[in-house]
Amino acid sequence: MKVKEDVGSGRTEESALQEAPRLQIMGPLRVWRGATELDAGPRQQRRLLAVLLARQGRPTTTSDLLDLVWGPDSPASAVNVIHKYVAALRRLLEPDLPPRAVGSYLLRHGNGYLFVAGPETLDLVAFRSDVSEAKSSLAQDRPDDALEHYLDALRRCHGSSGDGLVDSAAAAAVLAGIDGEFFDAAIAAAAVAVRLRQPARVLAPLRLAAAMGQLNEPVHASLVTTLAAAGQQAEALAAYSAIRTRLDEELGIDPGYHLQDAHRRALTQTALAPVEDVDPVVARRTTLIRPAQLPPDPPLFVGRESELLILRDLTTGTRTAERTSPLVIAMDGMGGVGTSTLAVHFAHRVADEYADGQLYLDLRGHLCAGGRLSADDAVRSLLHLVGVPASDVPDTFDARIGMYRSMTAGRQMLFLLDNAHDAAQVRPLLPNSARSLVIVTSRRALVGLAAFDGAHLLRVDPPDLPTARRLLERRLAGLPSRSTDDGGCASTADEIIELCGRLPLALAILAARIAARPGLSLATIAAELRDSARRLEAFAGGPGLIDPRTAFTWSYRQLSPDAARLFRLLSVAPLPGVTAEACVSLADRDPDSTRALLAELIDAALVTEHEDGRLTSHVLVKAYAEELLEAEESTAEREAALSRLLQHYLHTSHQAQLALDPNRPPIEPPPPLPGVVAQRPGTYDEAIDWFDRQREMLTESVRLAADVGYGIVPWQLALAMQQYLQWAGRFQDWEDVMRIALRDARKRGDVVGEAHVLRSLAGARYLLGAHEEALHLLDEAARTYRDRDMRLEQALVHNNFQEVFSALGRHDRALEHSAKALSLFRLLHNRRGQLGSLLRRGRSLTAQGKVTESIGVLREALDLSQRVGRAHEESEIRAAVADNLAETGRVAEAVTELEIAASVARRVGDRPSQFDALRQMADVLIVAGDVAASRRVLEQARTLLREFPDGGTDSMRASVTRLAERLS
Repeated sequence: MKVKEDVGSGRTEESALQEAPRLQIMGPLRVWRGATELDAGPRQQRRLLAVLLARQGRPTTTSDLLDLVWGPDSPASAVNVIHKYVAALRRLLEPDLPPRAVGSYLLRHGNGYLFVAGPETLDLVAFRSDVSEAKSSLAQDRPDDALEHYLDALRRCHGSSGDGLVDSAAAAAVLAGIDGEFFDAAIAAAAVAVRLRQPARVLAPLRLAAAMGQLNEPVHASLVTTLAAAGQQAEALAAYSAIRTRLDEELGIDPGYHLQDAHRRALTQTALAPVEDVDPVVARRTTLIRPAQLPPDPPLFVGRESELLILRDLTTGTRTAERTSPLVIAMDGMGGVGTSTLAVHFAHRVADEYADGQLYLDLRGHLCAGGRLSADDAVRSLLHLVGVPASDVPDTFDARIGMYRSMTAGRQMLFLLDNAHDAAQVRPLLPNSARSLVIVTSRRALVGLAAFDGAHLLRVDPPDLPTARRLLERRLAGLPSRSTDDGGCASTADEIIELCGRLPLALAILAARIAARPGLSLATIAAELRDSARRLEAFAGGPGLIDPRTAFTWSYRQLSPDAARLFRLLSVAPLPGVTAEACVSLADRDPDSTRALLAELIDAALVTEHEDGRLTSHVLVKAYAEELLEAEESTAEREAALSRLLQHYLHTSHQAQLALDPNRPPIEPPPPLPGVVAQRPGTYDEAIDWFDRQREMLTESVRLAADVGYGIVPWQLALAMQQYLQWAGRFQDWEDVMRIALRDARKRGDVVGEAHVLRSLAGARYLLGAHEEALHLLDEAARTYRDRDMRLEQALVHNNFQEVFSALGRHDRALEHSAKALSLFRLLHNRRGQLGSLLRRGRSLTAQGKVTESIGVLREALDLSQRVGRAHEESEIRAAVADNLAETGRVAEAVTELEIAASVARRVGDRPSQFDALRQMADVLIVAGDVAASRRVLEQARTLLREFPDGGTDSMRASVTRLAERLS
């Protein structure tokens, strides 16, 4: 649709408008430039554009975009896909935009994007502007102008926003919000039109709204009323009959009060009568007492400043005269995190702003089906709370709902509905008043309440360390010798807080234990908590006390049997957290059912899903799962589950290593257990990304396998990580994981495994500057390889010796080892090994001043690398060639070779080689006297160095410092 008709008559302005894009989101997604409609691209690209338009003027993080575009099943490449589509959309909207320019509409904002447009560009902006003008006109008692503005706004809608383009629940909720704005505007316009006795003018948009919201009772009530006011009584009654049938067939409910009232007015032809006309009997029954039923404000409440600020902003920012429904805030969090405490505290803060009182009801949704409050019982309770005698409560559920809505209509009340199970339990309890506030708490995010009832969702997480410390200090205040302000007490208190996972319920119980037992020290409590097998015993509850175990049990008992089993098995996973793909192997289930079970655990607040895809449990929840695992699973099943998980990481690392370096196959691991499903990163970038995301988990898996002594052979996983750790410049991580593997290999008496680890560890120590230690480690490995006639491994060790001796300046020894390595590789017909030996030999010859001989060797190596397709060695070979060119005065050629070397290394993700090429280039340029160029290259090297863990090795940082000193 056209968002705005031609503006102005000047040719320049008109031409500019024709060139500017115009976009429609209130209906099928469409894009124009001038009179030409444009193709918005493939479905996913259009989907991304739709959610960005729907959130116009509000920034959306990349993680939120992943959820909005794909939902929970976003692919590993999703972030790159978003970047690609954003670039394509910018070119679509502004075809003359220079490469890499941001443009006028789709802006970068933090780690996400922000779509900015005016009413001449986007229909949604124009719609909201017209609605705002309509409301302003009403406030100034100009109903005729208001109706015109409303009609202008309503003409901009052509159907459901996005027209079914999105699939995810989150995106559907966003677009449903736009449809809701249209519904509200249609209802408001109808009220003005009926008042002005011009009802026919709004029938078209009302019919569209009714078609879009087929179960939206307020819309259909407005349509029935307006049809009757327009003299179309038969169609009004037919419209009521249709919605009544649909509500019965699809939801099993009768029409609500507003729809019934519209029907009554249509029957009696009193559609123009004031809505306030109420039957005297109803008036008697709807006399409301002023309740004040909030629980006491928690006396030791601490922190939650950011959450309280959000809550205050919501209540003040949305309390406007134009609201047509109550403000609903749904807070969720794990058991014991303090969601109810926060809700009660905030409710007391704002209670005085709700003149008709406050209602509180515990829905007991955390209990199993027999223990939680049904919606029917909840409505009965609320009616009793507002003073309706039992004799006056209607017999049917629908009638009780009708009375409840009548009782709350137009009231300014605060409702606190605690411990809700789901949206279905809450929805019938929403009051019939736009002046009311409803605060709902739950263990799970009430997405349905947000999607269909406009609720604002607020997640409540454990507090940060300073806030948790304040919580503990306040509860210990006044107790003798209980200060946590100084010395060992402070550090012990912080340890206790972290061992509790900063869970407020756990800290409150510990503080109560200390108050009850004066002789109990912080050190004793810390010792109890360090034993993970008995950690929950530190919070053992008594009569009337809910401890963490009890809180978690409520959530656990509501799980399906399969989800409960997966929850128990997840306790074997190391702390960094597993992925959904790893859970497939852990549970020995197919991917679809595993994801469904994980969704159930996440919904129950027993598992947390992080932005990077990791799945973790709170430290105390994990301890609870460990207890259940020990009690309900056999030793064989526990060991099998852990073995499947470890083998998942081993076999996926093997596949990722093959993708990283297909010409260098790692040691083949033994066949996996049944049920193990390894991931298969198909490209170099996918493999690097997988290693990046799983690095901590892989290290912990090596350590765990070494500790338990089964599942996998630790050194096999350690070696599968080596190439990634080396190319990523994570030399200390490389050393750490190899030392774990070395201890385990020696403990097992695995001599060959020990030799492999010794050789790898030597590489890490060499790159960290410990050359003599590296030689000693290589000697040990070489002895094993010779004793077992392992010729390939002997050749590899000779190459390693050559590198270390070269670094020590002992080039004769280096050449001796390179010759032995080359001879063995040729005997084995191993071209990749030959390539490495030729490279190292050429470098040693250069160091000895034998430039001519080195040039021949390196030329042979470069030719071989291009035949083999070895980009990593190509970078190093070109750097070595540059040494020779610089030595013979051919500086420009040397710089060219180094530029190619740095580019190749960057392309394959070999950051150490890229840094070496830049450092060498800066050195060559200094010698050539080109100071300006050298400074530019040195700054590139500095920038790259900052990307390394710990800013690179000591030798890397020292080399940059030396070059900077020479330049100064």
